[in-house]
Amino acid sequence: MDAPLALYRRYRPETFAEVIGQEHVTDPLRHALAANKVNHAYLFSGPRGCGKTTSARILARALNCEKAPISDPCGECQSCRDLARGGPGSIDVIEIDAASHGGVDDARDLRERAFFAPVSSRYKVYIIDEAHMVSPQGFNALLKLVEEPPPHLKFIFATTEPDKVIGTIRSRTHHYPFRLVPPKALGDYLMQLCAAEGVALAPTALPLVVRAGQGSVRDTLSVLDQLLGGAGPEGVTYELAVALLGYTPDSLLDEAIDAFAAADGSTVFGVVDKVIESGQDPRRFAEDLLQRLRDLVIVAAVPDALDKGLLDVPGDRAERLVTQSNGFGPSELTRAADIVNAALMEFRGATAPRLLLELMCARILVPGADNSTQGFQARLDRVERRLSMDHERPAGPLPTAPAPAAAPPVEPAPPVQPAPPVEPVEAPAPPTSSRGEAPVEPPVPVEPVETPTPSVEAPVPPVETPTPSTSSRGEVPGSRGEAPAAPVETPAPAGQLTIADVRRLWPEILDKIRDMRRFAWIMLSQNAQVMALDGQVLTIALVNTGARDSFLSSGSDDYVQRALHEVLGVTWRIEAIVDPGAQPGVPDDRDDERPPAPAPAAPSAPAVAVPDSVRAALRESHSPERREDPDASADRDDPVVEVEELDAEALLSRELGAEIIDTPRGD
Repeated sequence: MDAPLALYRRYRPETFAEVIGQEHVTDPLRHALAANKVNHAYLFSGPRGCGKTTSARILARALNCEKAPISDPCGECQSCRDLARGGPGSIDVIEIDAASHGGVDDARDLRERAFFAPVSSRYKVYIIDEAHMVSPQGFNALLKLVEEPPPHLKFIFATTEPDKVIGTIRSRTHHYPFRLVPPKALGDYLMQLCAAEGVALAPTALPLVVRAGQGSVRDTLSVLDQLLGGAGPEGVTYELAVALLGYTPDSLLDEAIDAFAAADGSTVFGVVDKVIESGQDPRRFAEDLLQRLRDLVIVAAVPDALDKGLLDVPGDRAERLVTQSNGFGPSELTRAADIVNAALMEFRGATAPRLLLELMCARILVPGADNSTQGFQARLDRVERRLSMDHERPAGPLPTAPAPAAAPPVEPAPPVQPAPPVEPVEAPAPPTSSRGEAPVEPPVPVEPVETPTPSVEAPVPPVETPTPSTSSRGEVPGSRGEAPAAPVETPAPAGQLTIADVRRLWPEILDKIRDMRRFAWIMLSQNAQVMALDGQVLTIALVNTGARDSFLSSGSDDYVQRALHEVLGVTWRIEAIVDPGAQPGVPDDRDDERPPAPAPAAPSAPAVAVPDSVRAALRESHSPERREDPDASADRDDPVVEVEELDAEALLSRELGAEIIDTPRGD
């Protein structure tokens, strides 16, 4: 039993209606045949395997059909049967391969025989295939015959390079350019052929066959014929198509694309190693990667591209493309596609294809090394994507320091009213600061909290929940008579500020505080020292309890927060503690690794003798009439004094930490 013919020979079209993808050529020819307005010479040009020679044979059959003029050959007359698929051929239709008969002698021989009338048909038709191979001398020998042929003579030139046909011949013919067949039309045609052959073709394998044919019907049928010959009982599967055609599996491309989106260099170079170890061609992998990037670019630019038919992919792969496109920005995809396309040019004649493939992947992974416009746009896409991810996080309350479980609840202080004086409350505090709390564990970093503007002198304080570890005056346990524990500084991760950085920039921070409020600057420059930085908590040590209480009650820690935000760009909580050993204005350069020396006990309050005149002046300055005068307090740069009924002795004791000793009147 003889082997069957190849698919492209068994299914060669016999009418113009069977020619697919060339309606712009077949429809005008059918109208010309039906109206008997056929020219004496035609030039069919186009890529290989798109139907030029087949259309020339159909045209010759229609011209010599006994029912002519007719648009399609009848297929019943003797001429149609002779020129049919698998027929013996006709002596009046002569096909010449110009690749081997393109010389001047062959042209002269054709000219001598062309004047003889046809034997049994209406016309003698010469089909000259690969017409661009005819030499200029041969075309010149045919020029007079093509220009003024006898009535029974027709010429049909078929070529893939019409520019090589001399202009004098082209000007005497009707030129019909053929095109590559669209993938969708070619895919439908292949499914019909598989149904006629009784072989199943997997939907995932069909795009691979169409892509391998590159729009040429003959090449596509040759590929399909190869797959049908190697198919098993289950038909043409995706695995069979990938193995025989040498394409990169979708799973490997998915792994590479996901790694590029996540900037995972380890996975990317692992994929390259798999490509080399499996024996695949690096250039083929680059081509498949470029094809996948092309699909992602279209999906990113046209979200409904799959519904519009811009991409012909199966349903599961369509969802995967949409998911992968969301991991890139438009500039990132186009930049990656340009890099892969440029690398494909370098693969030609490359001696180290693996090295070129790895360099291509490295360029895609590192947009920061690309100083071109696309590189900047790719970096901008990454920044915008990260910002959008941050905005999508659920907003919750700001984290606070954990309080001991056994602490009793404390009622919050009522807000201060702008009218007559009321009971003193704590000074204003932003959500990220505390009043005299003991050092706590650093909270989770949160978004920066907008601080009040420096023009507001004394904003209305929010309701504050005091921590159980502080007393009613905001003192830290052990601050009176006990030395605070030495701060333990842990090394900060790379890129974060340390306590050494804060101490080095402390003079600049003080300058900012001086521009905001002079009292806070005096308090910090004469009575305070930066002690420790624990995560998001900055600890400031003051020389005595009175200075610490004045620092907290005056709201000076708010100005410290603002100055830190302007100088360092951070939003930290401020802790104020009492450390009699603090040295205001002197940076603490003690070695953290050296064990701290035991802190000396807090000295007893100094005894101060207060004259009667000073007592009287203090009573007068803190009288109710004095406190209720708004004009007197508006121009004052001192902190708001608590409106308690304090006498001079209590005021000096609280503010200066001094012990009052009465002196005899006569002294």
